[in-house]
Amino acid sequence: MARSPRRLRLRCAGLCVAALLLSAPALALEIEKLVMPGPVIAGHADIEADCSRCHAPFRRETESRLCLDCHKDVAADLGSKQGFHGRASGLAAAPCRDCHSDHLGREADVSGLDPHTFDHDVSDYPLRGAHRALACATCHAPGKKEREAPVDCVGCHRDDDPHRARLGESCGDCHSDTSWREARFDHATTDFPLEGAHATVACGLCHPSERYESTARDCASCHGVDDVHQGRFGSSCESCHTAQEWKATASFDHDRDTKFPLEGKHAAAACRACHVGSLDEGLPSDCVSCHKADDEHRGMNGTDCASCHGADSWARSRFDHDRDTDFPLRGAHQGAACDTCHRAPLFEADAPRTCIGCHAAADVHRGQEGEDCGRCHGERSWSEARFDHELTRFPLLGLHAGVPCESCHRTPAYQDAELACSSCHEDTFHRARLGKQCELCHTPNDWKVWRFDHDATSFALHGAHQGVDCHTCHSQPVVAKIELGEQCRACHAQEDVHRGAFGASCERCHLESTWQELKPIR
Repeated sequence: MARSPRRLRLRCAGLCVAALLLSAPALALEIEKLVMPGPVIAGHADIEADCSRCHAPFRRETESRLCLDCHKDVAADLGSKQGFHGRASGLAAAPCRDCHSDHLGREADVSGLDPHTFDHDVSDYPLRGAHRALACATCHAPGKKEREAPVDCVGCHRDDDPHRARLGESCGDCHSDTSWREARFDHATTDFPLEGAHATVACGLCHPSERYESTARDCASCHGVDDVHQGRFGSSCESCHTAQEWKATASFDHDRDTKFPLEGKHAAAACRACHVGSLDEGLPSDCVSCHKADDEHRGMNGTDCASCHGADSWARSRFDHDRDTDFPLRGAHQGAACDTCHRAPLFEADAPRTCIGCHAAADVHRGQEGEDCGRCHGERSWSEARFDHELTRFPLLGLHAGVPCESCHRTPAYQDAELACSSCHEDTFHRARLGKQCELCHTPNDWKVWRFDHDATSFALHGAHQGVDCHTCHSQPVVAKIELGEQCRACHAQEDVHRGAFGASCERCHLESTWQELKPIR
């Protein structure tokens, strides 16, 4: 540090006086007091009157030793090469006065420390990470020596310690000076290495309220709320589940580890569907134990469900009635419910194999046509008959084809049905006067339409005769050969105003177009 001219003059005067008084050291010291260049700093104020504490008369080389006699902490740093004085290059051999002066007044700062240029790396606490950006006053409290700043984490971060000192004061074991919140604790060094999904779990989930001692290590302690088995499978969760994924990954292999491999729909069934109790309870392996409620046969087919049903689908049966029985299912039989025919347990009674065995109630013939229903009925539809009436003595023609069977077959004995029209068609019009051979005039296409041609007889109908009702002339039953008088008088005798005077040949004068009209005289 540069010295002022005034101080140099005073120092020279003091040296001259000292040279003259070498034989009187005490007197020389008193003379030095007279020439003291100024008040000492506030830290030395209590020894200001005792110059010998810092100075030896005319022996400047002893000043550094005297300084270190008081500043023992600095002396210790120099001796151990610690702290700023022990680490900074060249300070061990340099006099203290080169950096630190005195007699500059009570308010003077003789530390010579410039916080803007001070290299903290030569101290016992090099600044790393986030510490580099901190203001000096963050760690160095006012009124205290710089060396009194804490060098351990808790010295500054005690109030930031979420563990509340329960983990000790070695914060650096987990935290770094890059970020206080970033922890580098290696859980693998504990007796519970974090594997799988555990590696991403927040610490507080297992260590609530920063409790690290006596932390549970068994799965159930943490995953009890996730136990879909509700404790029925015990607490050894690791026998099935792994740390990779609690819900999806299970090391338990039902096919390998049990005598009941899971096939088909069983592989997707929830465990609790079968294991309703504890795993310690044995489970039956037969189908009916689990599927009794689904047995639509109500036990009639026995308990060997696997003989028909597979694990892929309970509703779909692999039993083939065509292949496995002597009664192949055809037509409507394919959609019939099993219990329609199998009305008793399979192992107690066989289902009937004849039509009448199942369809007796639907037999409109009441058994009178026998039990060979297959002669007329088919398996496609019971109500649909394949009987061909054309092969009988009475083919169904015209309107007969749509007539219900029972209209003609009035008794179950179909063979006794009569063939004559009159047996079904009551003759209310002719009253049997025209005989029973209705087919001579009428056709099956329409009973009301008749095909008899009177002109084909010996009495062709002309004129007014064409519109005359048959019964007007045929007042008596028609026999095999129609015998009617062909003379006009046979029908018009009562209309003969001549009373027979002109004979029976009325046609000589009268016309067929009208009885009142006479033929013209030629």
